[in-house]
Amino acid sequence: MVAAANAGFRAIAPDYRGYGLSDPPPQSEKTSYRDLASDILGILDSLAIPKVFLIAKDFGVGVATLFSLLHPERVVGVVTIGLPIMPPGPRKTTNYLPEGFYISRWQEHGRAEADFGRLDAKTVVRNVYILFSRSEIPIAAEDQEIMDLVDPSTPLPPWFSEEDLAAYGALYEKSGFRTALQVPYRAIREESAVADPIVKAPALFIMGGKDYVNKFPGIEDYINSGKIKEFVPDLEIVFLPEGTHFVQEQSPEEVNQLILTFLGKHI
Repeated sequence: MVAAANAGFRAIAPDYRGYGLSDPPPQSEKTSYRDLASDILGILDSLAIPKVFLIAKDFGVGVATLFSLLHPERVVGVVTIGLPIMPPGPRKTTNYLPEGFYISRWQEHGRAEADFGRLDAKTVVRNVYILFSRSEIPIAAEDQEIMDLVDPSTPLPPWFSEEDLAAYGALYEKSGFRTALQVPYRAIREESAVADPIVKAPALFIMGGKDYVNKFPGIEDYINSGKIKEFVPDLEIVFLPEGTHFVQEQSPEEVNQLILTFLGKHI
């Protein structure tokens, strides 16, 4: 946000409903991707902003994709980090990975809640950062929970400080993980398709070469075969070889420059 603001852009980073400092929805278990896309529209309307660039990370990519398809007249361009734009609809990734795949476990009502509930929020966030900064997909054994995949003695990634962890932990201490488990993990099973799934705005996709998401079944082929451009024709792809799933925190200057170059090209 600071880099974009210093370059003359107005930068807005809302907390999704039920995340951070936002209020939890009255029925977290019914929150959907469309709800979050609707919230973005509401923010733009309330601020009288006619068109925007969307910059999305991880499951935010699904929200940005949906918003771009439902409200193309409001989108100048899209930047996605850590996940490619894909047509909305139920994902079948869990069908091709073992039962202990973290998404499968977190889709199971009650299981993740019990797993996380053994720990304080700060420790859950710590474990997630350690797990997701690795190049292997988090998969637990049958007699193991996802949080057990991290040894308590494992240090934080060098680019994620104890101060960062304290700030994130405090936010999740306030919000809890109820909505965070619903969207993305549980809501993705019920996400509906869109009649025209082609994002027509120019897009930039930034991906770390060591991001574990590269090992999701079908992802590398979807990107490298050019299939992705059937749904995002005006797409630029940048791989940062040493980047993990948190490439924007790991290499902020490089990612900021890629984003600013893209914004300048399409403003």
